[in-house]
Amino acid sequence: MLRAHVAAPAVGGAANQSLLRLLADDIGVPRRSVRLVAGAAGRQKLVVVDGVEAEAIVARYPGLRV
Repeated sequence: MLRAHVAAPAVGGAANQSLLRLLADDIGVPRRSVRLVAGAAGRQKLVVVDGVEAEAIVARYPGLRV
């Protein structure tokens, strides 16, 4: 599990978009490579990052389930 805190309000998807931008910037991929595939209205999200090997994500965030 990865915990992230964003300042954007959970209105109109602003918090989700902020989270995706945060992840894209931190991983070093374009924003279009990070997609929210589940959990848009919930506290737990499922995110897909295109163009990056799973091993690279786990190395960046140890303990993360992929």
